Amino acid sequence: MVNYFSFSLKNLKRRGIRGWLTLLGIFIGIVVVIALVTLGNGFKEVVGAQFGVSSTQTITVQAGGLNYGPPGSTVVNPLDKEDAEAIERLSTIEFAVTRNIEFLEVEYNDKLVFGGVVSIEADSARDQYEVMDLESQSGRLLKRGDLGKVIVGSNYEDPDKNGFDREVTVGKNLLIGGDKFLVIGVLERKGSFFIDNAIMMMDQDLEDLAGYGDEVDIIAVKVKGKDLVEKAKEDIEKLMRNRRDVKEGEEDFVVSTPDALLDQVNSILTSIQIFIIIIASISIVVGAIGIVNTMATSVVERKKEIGIMKAIGARNSHIFLMFLVESGFLGLVGGILGIIFGVTIGTLGIWQINNLIGADTRISINFILILVTLIGSFLIGAVAGIVPAMGATKQSPVEALRG
Repeated sequence: MVNYFSFSLKNLKRRGIRGWLTLLGIFIGIVVVIALVTLGNGFKEVVGAQFGVSSTQTITVQAGGLNYGPPGSTVVNPLDKEDAEAIERLSTIEFAVTRNIEFLEVEYNDKLVFGGVVSIEADSARDQYEVMDLESQSGRLLKRGDLGKVIVGSNYEDPDKNGFDREVTVGKNLLIGGDKFLVIGVLERKGSFFIDNAIMMMDQDLEDLAGYGDEVDIIAVKVKGKDLVEKAKEDIEKLMRNRRDVKEGEEDFVVSTPDALLDQVNSILTSIQIFIIIIASISIVVGAIGIVNTMATSVVERKKEIGIMKAIGARNSHIFLMFLVESGFLGLVGGILGIIFGVTIGTLGIWQINNLIGADTRISINFILILVTLIGSFLIGAVAGIVPAMGATKQSPVEALRG
C-alpha cells in the first residue's frame, strides 16, 4: 500500500498543473466547510459572552410590542419600578433589580465619543453586581452615596479601543452629558462587547442626566433555583399580563432566559452553517467529477504502461487497486490542503472578531471533523476513481502494447 501511495505521488507530480486543477473543486469545498465550522463555533462563543450573564438562574424582562395610539403613532409601553417590586414578591424569585441604559456623550482627553451608561441602584447594588457577575480589576465597585462617581469597562483602559487615544484609569475624570464624574473602578474583562465598553453610575446621577423618572429599560431577575427557571418565567408572564391588562399572545413585554436566547441564536447560526455546507458540497461533487475525468484520461494515456504491467504478471486486482488508490490520493491531497487553508481562514476570522469587538474568544478546532474530512476526501476520490479503475483492468495486454 505504501508503494501505491508513492506511485500516486509521482504520477501527481508528473501531471503538473492539470493534476492540481483536478484538486480544486474538493479543495474549495473543504476550505469552506472547515472555515465555516471553525468560525461558527467561534461565533457561538462570542454570542454567549455578549449576554454578560454567567448564571442560568437569571431572567430578564423588557418592554416589547406596540400599543397603538392615534393613527400613525406608536409608542412602547415602558416598564417601571413598581413592576420590579411586584415581580420580586413572587415565591420563585430571590430578587429583582432594575437597570436603565442611556447612550450619552463622553468626553476625555479633548475627544468626544458616545458611550453606553448603565444605572446602579443604591439599595440593590450588590444584587446587580451578582446578576451581571461583575468584579473590579482595579479600584472598587460603586456603593450607596457614590454620587458623581463611575466605574468603567476594561476597554476604557485600552487607548486603541476607548476612542480617546489615552487610557482611562482610576482617579481620572470623565465628562458625561456635560457633568464631571470621577472614575473609581475598572471592571474585570468579561469578553462582552457591551460590558467591557460600559460606564456605570448611580441611578440618581443617570436619572438627573436622562430624566427617565420611574421608567426602567430592563428588570433583571434572580430565580431561587435553576430548577425553578421555567416556572418563574411563567409566573412573571402571568403577573405582567395582569398588571398590563393584556391577553396571552398579545404581550407588550418580553421575558427571556439566557438558555432560551442562546438556543435561539445557536439554532440560527447552525441553520446558516448547514445551508452553506450544502452549497459547498456542490463544489466537492464538481471536484469528484474532475477526478473521474482525470483518471479516465490517465487510463488512456497509460495504456502501454498497463500492458507492460500485465505482461510481466500484474493481475487485474493490482491494476484496479493502483488506479483506485491514485484517485483516492488525489482526494486526500485536496482534503489536506483544504483543511490547512480552512483552519487558517477560520483562525484569522476569529482573531479579527476578537480585535473588532474586544472579545476574548478561544479558537476551537474540531479535530474529529478534521479526521472525518480526511477520511471522507480520500473516499470521495476513491469512489470517483472506481469506473476509470475498472476500465483499466479491462485493457488487453497485447492490444495495449500494440497501442
